[in-house]
Amino acid sequence: MSLPDLPPHLTDDDLDRYARHIVLKEIGGMGQRRLKAAKVLIVGLGGIGAPAALYLAAAGIGTLGLLDDDTVSLSNLQRQVLYATGDVGASKAEVAKARLSALNPAAALNLHSVRLTADNAAEIIGGYDIVLDGCDNFETRHLVNRICMAWGKTLVSGALGRFSGQVAVFRGAPCYHCFVPDIPPDAETCERVGIVGALAGIIGAMCALEVVKLVAGAGEPLLGKLLIFDGLSMTSRVIALPPEPDCPICGDDHD
Repeated sequence: MSLPDLPPHLTDDDLDRYARHIVLKEIGGMGQRRLKAAKVLIVGLGGIGAPAALYLAAAGIGTLGLLDDDTVSLSNLQRQVLYATGDVGASKAEVAKARLSALNPAAALNLHSVRLTADNAAEIIGGYDIVLDGCDNFETRHLVNRICMAWGKTLVSGALGRFSGQVAVFRGAPCYHCFVPDIPPDAETCERVGIVGALAGIIGAMCALEVVKLVAGAGEPLLGKLLIFDGLSMTSRVIALPPEPDCPICGDDHD
């Protein structure tokens, strides 16, 4: 991923707001300028996307795309900390914009209150540097992967259920299709199997951290790797995801 063009400077307010970033040698002033120039799309403002959006806005991502066509329900509030009881029935994207604007007025927030489809995905995703996918269905995940591969976008993917979660980063081969080549016929949903609320915050924050690392050029992102977190035992492990030689999405990128 090519790092975004740098804005001319950090303002005095920026220097104050992001002081704890700037003193980190892995981020510093240059990294913060890259964060300010970055454009990140969040697909799904639910359990993963809600906390990730808070941390990315707080981190100083200059442009955030907020994509979700759903409304807030009472059952969301157990884990989707971006919303409040009075928001039940309101558009998630619109509530998210209001909350994030209050957190960081300098962030440019683009609303996409639509369902991602084959007709609109390329136009929407094409305007961003990185896509953070926290959606709750495999069809959309595969669509996001196809468009990210076609446009050369970096994809940060998070998933969770019960007490465990996963985070992976894809750029070229291997891609998400290598990891999940077929949509599971009996795919579990949080509605059916349950989820502990705090897990969403953990995985959402991990996804946000991967975005910050990718943009700032800090550390070692999970490129081509999968982090598996077990909340019951408080353990995690990272495994490499090998590219599939016959993958129809990234097969040409294997060399």
